[in-house]
Amino acid sequence: MRKTHPKLFTGLFVLLGLFGLGAVAFWWLGPHHGMAGLHHPGAGTMMHDEVNMPGLNGVDISATEIADLKALFQQHPAIRRQVELLPDGVATITETDDLALRPALVTHVVQMVERLQQGRNPQVIIQSPTLDQLFEQADQITNVISPTATGIAVTQTSDNTSVAKLLQQHAGEVSAMAERGMQAVHERMMLSGHQHE
Repeated sequence: MRKTHPKLFTGLFVLLGLFGLGAVAFWWLGPHHGMAGLHHPGAGTMMHDEVNMPGLNGVDISATEIADLKALFQQHPAIRRQVELLPDGVATITETDDLALRPALVTHVVQMVERLQQGRNPQVIIQSPTLDQLFEQADQITNVISPTATGIAVTQTSDNTSVAKLLQQHAGEVSAMAERGMQAVHERMMLSGHQHE
C-alpha cells in the first residue's frame, strides 16, 4: 500500500519556498522539474547531442521539466549522492552546494516521488527500464522524503523483495548519472541494446 507523509512534504515545501519556488505543489506543477534514470520503448536511433539532448523528451513531460533535466545532466559534477541499501529498500541523500542548481535537484526528487505515487510514468525516451518496472508496482512502495541543508533525503521501502531490489538498482542508476552524467545513460543503453543520444 502506498504511504505518504504529509508533514515531511510540508517541511519540504517550506524549503522550496526558501529557494524562491513559492507554490511548487506536488508533481511537475512548479517552475522546476526533471531528472530520473530514463528509457522509452521504441526510442529508435538518435544522434549524440549533448546540448539539445532530444532523448529527454517523453510522453508526459513539460518543456520546463526537460530544461531541468538538461541542467542536472550538464552540471552533474556538482551533485553528490549517498546511498544506503536497506533490507527492504534504499535510503538516499542527494545534495549540491550549487545554489542555482539546487532548486531543480530538490523539486525533481519531490516530483518523482509524487509522480510515482500517482502512477504517472513520464516515459522519457532514455528512461531506465528499472524505473518503468517501479511505476508498474508503485502501490507496493512506501516513500519518505525530507529536506537536508543542501538537498533532499529519500527513503523508499517495500515488503515485496523484488520491488526492494528494483529500488536499490534504480538508486544505483541515479548515482551513476550523478557521477558520469549522460555517459552513464549511454553505457546503460548500449548494454541493453538500445540506441541513444
